[in-house]
Amino acid sequence: MGYPEDVLAPEEQLILHRHPHWKMLFWPIVTLVVVTALAGFAGGFAARKAPAGTAQTVLLIAILAIWLIIVVWRCVAPILSWKSTHFIITDRRLMVRQGVLTHSGIDIPMSRISSVQFRHGLFDRMLGTGTLIIESSSSEPLEYDDIPSVQQVHSLLYHQVFDVDHGDNGWDAQRREHGEYR
Repeated sequence: MGYPEDVLAPEEQLILHRHPHWKMLFWPIVTLVVVTALAGFAGGFAARKAPAGTAQTVLLIAILAIWLIIVVWRCVAPILSWKSTHFIITDRRLMVRQGVLTHSGIDIPMSRISSVQFRHGLFDRMLGTGTLIIESSSSEPLEYDDIPSVQQVHSLLYHQVFDVDHGDNGWDAQRREHGEYR
C-alpha cells in the first residue's frame, strides 16, 4: 500500500485503500483474448495463403501492428487506469487519486461530509461492488463507481464521519477497546 502513505499528513492513520473493482477489467481481458485469437488466425491465414516474400512479411507486420494498437488502446490503457486509481479513507479525510500521465485528486475532510450513500443493482451485488455517493457541504454529490465491498465501505465511512462529528477520530474507540488507553 505504498502510495497512500506518501500523501498522509503526520499522525494521520490510513483506514482503507482500494482500487476499483476488478469488474472494470472484464472487457479489456475479453478484448485481449478475442483480438489475440483473431490476430493468430489472420497471421496463420496470411502465412499460408499470401505469396511468400515481401508481401507476406508486410501483411504479417500489418496484422501485428493492428493487434498491438488494439491491445494498447483497449487493454493496457484500462488496466493502467485501474491500477492508478486509488480510493483512500483515513481518520481525517477521504481521498481519490487517479491518472497515469495527468494526475487528479480530490480530498474531502471528514468534517465536510454531510451524507454517505451507496447504490448497487443485482449484478453489482453478485460481484460485491457498487457506487458510493458522497455529499459534502459545499458541492454536488460525488459518485464513485465500482467500489469493492461498497456496503462495508459505506458503513466504515459513515462511522468515520459520525465519529469526527462527535470529536472522536474513530481510532480512539478502538484503542480504548483494546486497552491502549487506561
